[in-house]
Amino acid sequence: MAAALQPVGRVSLRAPWISVCLWVAGSSSTCCRCPVGAKRYLLTDNVMKLKEFQHKKVAVAHSLLGTKETYFRHLEEKLTQNKLIERQELKTLLYLCQSQEDVELAKSVIHRYHAENRNFTLGQYKFGPIFMRLCYEMNLEEFAVELIKDQRLQGFFSDSTSFNILMDMLFIKGKYETALEVVLEMKNQDVKFNQDSYVLAFAICYKLNSRESFNICTTLREDAHIKGDILSRRASCFAVALALNQNEVAKAASIFSQIMNPESITCTNLNIMIHIQSNMLEPLIEILQDAAEGSLSRFVKRYEFSEEVLAKVREKVKDVPTLEAKFDEIYEKLHVHGWVTSYTLDALLCHIPRDSKSQTPLLNMRRVNQQTLQPLSHSLLAE
Repeated sequence: MAAALQPVGRVSLRAPWISVCLWVAGSSSTCCRCPVGAKRYLLTDNVMKLKEFQHKKVAVAHSLLGTKETYFRHLEEKLTQNKLIERQELKTLLYLCQSQEDVELAKSVIHRYHAENRNFTLGQYKFGPIFMRLCYEMNLEEFAVELIKDQRLQGFFSDSTSFNILMDMLFIKGKYETALEVVLEMKNQDVKFNQDSYVLAFAICYKLNSRESFNICTTLREDAHIKGDILSRRASCFAVALALNQNEVAKAASIFSQIMNPESITCTNLNIMIHIQSNMLEPLIEILQDAAEGSLSRFVKRYEFSEEVLAKVREKVKDVPTLEAKFDEIYEKLHVHGWVTSYTLDALLCHIPRDSKSQTPLLNMRRVNQQTLQPLSHSLLAE
């Protein structure tokens, strides 16, 4: 299915709270403490660290000598008298902020602190992620964008986590154009992209679904390959979906062929979409039939096909009676097996991933199945 494709021309990248709930796109569940229901599409808890942030805020408030108001007046006096801002003072301030007015003071202190320490940032404490979690909590994404693009603060947000949290904030709110500006700003400031950065960047490009965003996604993929960065399956899935939406089917097939382990629900449905748009109807029906009859690889944990995607298959084969009849039979089998999901392809793409760290203790505690007394790996394969 992989298709040869001429390289796409490069484009310039210089351009204009405590409870966190599981959520899948389309669900109405919200975080009970977040004013607007901070539903997270892409980043995991071990990246966001919202619980840790909230616990730290409580700890700092309890350990503070005197009142918050007294502490803030002390910092205001330091600003007025042009006195040195110490690192711990700024750190404490960020954890004490509770209103936009407080964050305005933090902005002034950040400017002063960075002006005094801009030449000594290497190996220094990273304030960016704390500030971004504060803005995340208070729905101040535009304020965060202003600071991360502030030329006077170049180097203050020198870590990928700061940019990732901000991109996630904007993605949640549907502010994809602004989120793309942050992607470009990250690139222009030469901040290294990590796997989460690529996922967010490609997801933003996918949501914008424009020729420009497709070209930017393509360029970022090329840059990643040049640098030797490994793109995750999730990032590649967004790139495939964007290519399909832009009718770049050969490009989508090429990217899909490079996914190391495509045996996931999202990949399964993207593969079906590639076959649909490539007019490969007979191979498409064979894939569905193999799934319905359980003859695919036993290492595939389960099959699930989006009702939305299957509707597209039906539409595609309706003019071919033999294929339509075969599809109807397969469709019934898939439903009987419970292998059809109501989630759209977009919902499958934009799910919250499970933290890999949370699974580690279980694997470390029990490496032998207590019923079979076989190594756990054998039991998992059998399941």
